[in-house]
Amino acid sequence: MNAPIRDAEAVTFGCRLNAVESQALAKAHASARETVIVNTCAVTGEATRQARQAIRRLHRERPEAEIIVAGCAARLDPPGFANIEGVTRVLAEHAPNRALASVEGTRGLLAVQNGCDHRCAFCIIPFGRGAARSAPPGEVVAQAGALVTGGKKEIVLTGVDLTSYGVDLGEGWTLGRLVRLLLRELPELERLRLSSVDCIEVDADLVEAFAEDSRLCPHLHLSLQSGDDLILKRMKRRHSRRSAIEVCRALRKRRPDIIFGADFIVGFPTETEAMFDATLDIVDACGLTHLHVFPFSPRPGTPAARMPQIAPQIAKERAARLREKGDIALRRHLDAQIGRTLQLLSERGGMGRAADFTLAHTPGVDASLMIEALCTGHDGRALTTRPTALDR
Repeated sequence: MNAPIRDAEAVTFGCRLNAVESQALAKAHASARETVIVNTCAVTGEATRQARQAIRRLHRERPEAEIIVAGCAARLDPPGFANIEGVTRVLAEHAPNRALASVEGTRGLLAVQNGCDHRCAFCIIPFGRGAARSAPPGEVVAQAGALVTGGKKEIVLTGVDLTSYGVDLGEGWTLGRLVRLLLRELPELERLRLSSVDCIEVDADLVEAFAEDSRLCPHLHLSLQSGDDLILKRMKRRHSRRSAIEVCRALRKRRPDIIFGADFIVGFPTETEAMFDATLDIVDACGLTHLHVFPFSPRPGTPAARMPQIAPQIAKERAARLREKGDIALRRHLDAQIGRTLQLLSERGGMGRAADFTLAHTPGVDASLMIEALCTGHDGRALTTRPTALDR
């Protein structure tokens, strides 16, 4: 009797885009044979090390499995991964410019963009992802429609450099125009969320989309990296401290309930204590709530790796201080929610998310329901709530 054909198993490292691609790769490599896709990440040396370690462990524990390696780290070093014992194939080619849809718990993920044309001094990802390329708008609408038909109440648009959407399409396409198209064509979609964006590329259509349609979730995660102009210049970032603050003010003026998060790298080469203080200060200047903080990790082959380095212990200490600042900002936001009734999308594990990405405990509520809940307190990380209405 022949063994049944089944999707490959996927082990994913890194970003949401990798998560989307893992589901597509798992289907593309369906087989009667036991097959595992290891989708790697190259954003830090530690991420690459963990992927190599996982491959060796997989082969040791499941020696009969076919191991296929994909992702940024694999594209950057195909021979290095091919030489790991147990690896049967390395997928080193760049993904095509098409929309990819997948499911992450209760929400749908939709990759609409891939690659990056910028060369930030610290980043190796453009070499692993290739040039910026956008999925055709009609294909994006079709994939989003399929997710809605499949019962997804929230769709998250993702990409390597999401706000560069349309740069290769011509005809005036931008992320903002795509967002307005999706909201117009899919009136039954309850929530549309954006993943990380570059503040310098926030276009007028996107600002207006936030102002005119409440279904566009009032939450943006900004790739800020630093609050100091000289460090931003040395990072080869395209925005300034002032432009970041102005973008937040402009968006908040048009959508007063919007919440901002941000990525930061601390301990970047040549960063002084005064420069770091400017990063601490921009948390309040931009009104940030959710922080992702990373101590600088030099990537071989990048300009930043050749710059004078900060001691790792100093970078770790600064990261801890910035995270503490972020914790204070989050608690301030959570305090302001107490006594309010919010609409939450319930997730697995008794948790849920508000439209502005605030996390909430929703005990006893099944996943994938849109509920109304009274905020009664918080634990510093998530709201405690009492459901007042189960919509559907």
